[in-house]
Amino acid sequence: MQRRTFLAATGAAGITALAGCSNSSSEPTNNSTNGYETISVDGSNAQVPLAPIDDVYQWFQDDSAKFADARGQRQYDASHIEGAVLSPAPDGRANDPTGAWDKSQRIVTYCGCPHHLSSMRAASLIDSGYTEVFALDEGFFEWRDRGYPLQGAEVDVEPPSYTIRGRTDASLAGKNAWARHEESGQREAGPIAEDGSFELVLHFLDVTESSPIVVETPEYRIERPLGELAGTVVTNVEG
Repeated sequence: MQRRTFLAATGAAGITALAGCSNSSSEPTNNSTNGYETISVDGSNAQVPLAPIDDVYQWFQDDSAKFADARGQRQYDASHIEGAVLSPAPDGRANDPTGAWDKSQRIVTYCGCPHHLSSMRAASLIDSGYTEVFALDEGFFEWRDRGYPLQGAEVDVEPPSYTIRGRTDASLAGKNAWARHEESGQREAGPIAEDGSFELVLHFLDVTESSPIVVETPEYRIERPLGELAGTVVTNVEG
């Protein structure tokens, strides 16, 4: 296993929130939101606080939080926040390591989008009774770009970024659209907007423009090469 250690951060460069990676917010149900912005997740009444990376890194240094990677096994194995466990969105995995944590433990979930999968996993934890759960606002790649501690077999490998835009029925606003590379198990999700549009930002390893990607909404499921999907607006072409 390779380890990448902390390097002093300079400036504020990094990944910013993308339209396809967040949801709306309302009154929080979490016991401690620290005044942070909160976002809602389809299928949950929880409001997930988005913790800024400066605060999260302080918690990391103080050893006052545990970290849960909401992505998939392939991405986790390649590179993850030092000490984080794999706990995929939305509900973790069999014998999920978070099950051994105290309900009052401060938990930070994260993903690459920067905070759609992580907010889904955080909402599930809140629904299960955990009271101090936050999603890392800027996401994994800001942590990586700042040189903060990482572990994994490929910590210096930066996956390509592709954006898939699509449209489905506007009545599905607030539901989720998904993109999956089924061979590797990698996936990404994003909310469907009020007009039925959605945007999925993929940071998948081991994919090229010829790799088959499944795009799924509650209305339709299609499978096309990534290059085709990224070069058009995906719709229910089979309908």
